Amino acid sequence: MYRLFFKRFLDILISIIGLLLTAPIIIGTYFILAFQNNWSVFFFQERPGFKQKAFRIIKFKTMTDAKDSEGKLLPDNQRITRAGKIIRRLSIDELPQLLNVLKGDMSLIGPRPLLYKYIPLYSEVQLGRHDVRPGITGWAQVNGRNSISWKQKFDFDIYYVDHLSFLLDSKILWLTFVKVIRAEGVNQSDDRPMQPFNGNN
Repeated sequence: MYRLFFKRFLDILISIIGLLLTAPIIIGTYFILAFQNNWSVFFFQERPGFKQKAFRIIKFKTMTDAKDSEGKLLPDNQRITRAGKIIRRLSIDELPQLLNVLKGDMSLIGPRPLLYKYIPLYSEVQLGRHDVRPGITGWAQVNGRNSISWKQKFDFDIYYVDHLSFLLDSKILWLTFVKVIRAEGVNQSDDRPMQPFNGNN
């Protein structure tokens, strides 16, 4: 019952409340980024959702589009802005995804939606992370976020899919609040973000 109905009901209810409560933060962040990024405020990208169905994720844009002499984007840690670092540390960049939750593309809690290019690299077991809606936060995020390995992250994702329940979601929601306050596990190190997934070997 929870997986089929009540979880979606709570997603809608909590995301509406969340948007109302964080409206001042969202508006303030919008104007900060508009000033800093020349009105390029949001980041959109196609991601695989439930059953690998495509949707466009929305986040606050915390990096510039700076490129090197060959026209390639500079590494993430060279493009992230001063305000972007703070926005990411506090997870404010994730707030626009409450709109994805309202639309039904995402859930508040579930495996993080990654890139389509990773799908051929997953094992059969790891593909199971798409058997539920992707989430803004999840079991992997409260157990290390970007400070753990890809294998550990996927193991946590599959555990969540297999054990999804109201109690587990409640625990994740509380631990997410604690993690955001402490700004834990955002990157693998202070100067290096999470590295791309290159397969299980």
